[in-house]
Amino acid sequence: MIIVDTALAKRHAENNPIRVGLIGAGFMGRGIVFQIATAVPGMKIVAVYNRTIDKAKKAYLDAGIEDIALVTTPVELEDRISRGKYSVTEDPFLIGKAANIDIIIEATGAVEFSSRIVFEAIQNKKHVVLMNAELDGTVGGILKVHADKAGVILTNADGDQPGLEMNLLRYVKAIGLKPVLCGNIKGLQDPYRTPTTQESFAKKWAQNAYMVTSFADGTKISYEQAIVANAAGMTIGKRGMFGPSVPVGTPLTEVMKLYPMDALTSGPGIVDYVVGASPPAGIFVIATHDKPFQQKFLNLYKLGEGPLYVFYNPYHICHFEVPLTCARAVLFGDASVTPIGAPMVEVITTAKTNLKAGETLDGIGGYHVYGQCETSEITAEQDLLPMGLAEGCILKRDIVRDQVLTYADVIIPKGRFSDKLRTEQNEYFKITA
Repeated sequence: MIIVDTALAKRHAENNPIRVGLIGAGFMGRGIVFQIATAVPGMKIVAVYNRTIDKAKKAYLDAGIEDIALVTTPVELEDRISRGKYSVTEDPFLIGKAANIDIIIEATGAVEFSSRIVFEAIQNKKHVVLMNAELDGTVGGILKVHADKAGVILTNADGDQPGLEMNLLRYVKAIGLKPVLCGNIKGLQDPYRTPTTQESFAKKWAQNAYMVTSFADGTKISYEQAIVANAAGMTIGKRGMFGPSVPVGTPLTEVMKLYPMDALTSGPGIVDYVVGASPPAGIFVIATHDKPFQQKFLNLYKLGEGPLYVFYNPYHICHFEVPLTCARAVLFGDASVTPIGAPMVEVITTAKTNLKAGETLDGIGGYHVYGQCETSEITAEQDLLPMGLAEGCILKRDIVRDQVLTYADVIIPKGRFSDKLRTEQNEYFKITA
């Protein structure tokens, strides 16, 4: 942050702002527009796409920006950007084509739609920030391959849990400890929640009920931890992760004793979560140190006697930090969270209720299925259906609650680009059943 704010101040002084395009003006997108417009010198959000154009306009108006216009061609958009103007569009591909946009933020949460948008943006040599763990956890590996070929950065975001976990992991490694667990703190986990049960909460915070349901039923945290695993080279201790539920307020120093030591130390480390711990939000990293000389000092500095030491961040403030990700990518070529190779952890589709043959799955945050983590090896061996590809699939047979779904259980919709990318990812990394 110290380096980033100085670099942004320099861009501001030179009147050379980082030019950002946004895909999706929903709950999170509106916050991003407001943050960049009101609190980030050296950066400008020059174009916003939303399916409903009035929401794109409202994102600007809420931030005090009134000089906005609807554009329909790259020439129009590039002209307005060159004159310091702001634009909205109904064409999501337009933002990726504009030559004078430096970086795109994808904030829809959709998989099929965003797979096309992000792929085309990369082909047009745009850096991409994903506020979309679902896409990242489904085809992030192959998108990173394409980003590397194009010479651009593909990254998930600071502010949300994956970015915070990776930042803290890098810090812990930098001071000489070995991270053995990257953890996420939750207040609720119930795989059977639905848009109906979450409707009142969603209305209270002006959020989408399906998105809120994905938080409550464990799908979202599964994606968040999967992409951390794929960025850190870690795995999981078991299907679905351990996810201990503890009395509200239990300190993290007590929680770290609940994870099997063998799972933490016998491999590359794991990703996991806890429900009910204190602090009530944020993330943590559990680490070890093998030097008695330094262990003495860690004890002196109140981190305990070991062998496990816990570091944590007591909050996650999402859109407030997303501009920092943009700056890291554009100014320093540094990704907050990005796959380092073949997937380590996948998010698989699991029945939320008893399902009947012929039903069409409603996907993430819906009534039919929830996602849970599984190793990529087992996912391939058992030909399990990725959660990010479940929407629109038609069941061939009856499925009972909590049963994991395989490709053999469903008819996949034809012509989806996300399936094409998934096939390419499997072939590139030689992932076979």
